[in-house]
Amino acid sequence: MKSLSVQSLIVSFLTLMVFWYIMSGFFDVIHTVMGVISVSIVMAINYKLKAFSFYEDENDVIKELRFLYMPWYFVWLIWQIIVSGIEVAKILLSPSLPIKTSMVRFKVNYPNPHAKMILGNSITLTPGTLTVDINGDEFIVHAISPASFEGIASDKMPKQVLKLFTKEMHDVVSDFEVIHNKEEL
Repeated sequence: MKSLSVQSLIVSFLTLMVFWYIMSGFFDVIHTVMGVISVSIVMAINYKLKAFSFYEDENDVIKELRFLYMPWYFVWLIWQIIVSGIEVAKILLSPSLPIKTSMVRFKVNYPNPHAKMILGNSITLTPGTLTVDINGDEFIVHAISPASFEGIASDKMPKQVLKLFTKEMHDVVSDFEVIHNKEEL
């Protein structure tokens, strides 16, 4: 049985409360009290699940997360979503519809599985790309055009995710290949 840090509990509570406020849209006392009660119930139910390790390399990543870098990462990700959305809109609004779909396969070198999860979700949030599979260190991503996966191929997005966990930079992406037909998968 692993121990949960107070920091992890506080971050979980605050994150769930922010989600509560976003979803409810109300900031009065009654709704805040209902949110605190709901979040407390959810955390109590999940406490027993969080207390056990289901994977051998599972750890309390909240301790490793660089909280001061998180706002920069969110701003950077939102900017990438906007830029990619404009590129996808250009493709879709073009009369010739220049879609050149492909799958890309690559491996990543990250300090923990949570970094892989964040990268996979960031890729999927960015218009024009979709994380299809993560198997160990290997990712398979669908892209609507070569420009869509350029941030992955250039190691820009994976390095931004790495900065969430460490100041030491190294190449993250290796064995990058573009797959044009399903037989190569």
